[in-house]
Amino acid sequence: MFEGKNGMSYENIDEIGENHVGTSAQTPLREDAFKLSDQEKIDRIQENVKDILNTLGMDLSDDSLKGTPKRVAKAFVKELFAGLNPANKPELSTFDNSYKYGEMLVEKNIVVYSTCEHHLLPIIGRAHVAYMSKGRVIGLSKMNRIVEHFAKRPQVQERLTMQVVQALQEALGTDDVACVIDAKHLCVNSRGIKDIESSTVTAEYGGMFKNKETKREFLDYIKLDTAL
Repeated sequence: MFEGKNGMSYENIDEIGENHVGTSAQTPLREDAFKLSDQEKIDRIQENVKDILNTLGMDLSDDSLKGTPKRVAKAFVKELFAGLNPANKPELSTFDNSYKYGEMLVEKNIVVYSTCEHHLLPIIGRAHVAYMSKGRVIGLSKMNRIVEHFAKRPQVQERLTMQVVQALQEALGTDDVACVIDAKHLCVNSRGIKDIESSTVTAEYGGMFKNKETKREFLDYIKLDTAL
């Protein structure tokens, strides 16, 4: 029997991953996570990927494979998991709501590319984010960028949804933020049950979005056809 950090018990450590269970609302990071420079991490990961491929029996002298360890290492540090580093978090500048817009603002169909932390396989989908101003507004592209930032790390979709809402609540100074994510997990679609049709929907509602009518309005907005 294994007890996770969330206090729940599991028969074995694999049960967490197979059931897509997250153990924390925060990304699990060690205190020394950024002791190494990006280049030092790339160098270490490159050697580890070499070892994995060698163990699998791949011929790394082949022209197609010889650059793979370095490419994978760079992709991990600089692209796929760049969101782990708080130095890469976008600056969420806000502005006075000088035009006194008092209704809901929705940014829908934000593309999500993330990575399941249980099998390191892709999560691909769309995020829909909304807020209601309490005096501050944020640039539209910043909403896309904050989704991208938290997606670029090993993730659990529930955690990603919560992190997006929490970051925008902090930036805007209001609880009135919501996020819905609909995504396919390749750890479900390409392995295990191999269900290529199913997708996962998660939602986080803060402040006024917990109100039934406000929530319904938001969900109606994201059902609308895309503008173009």
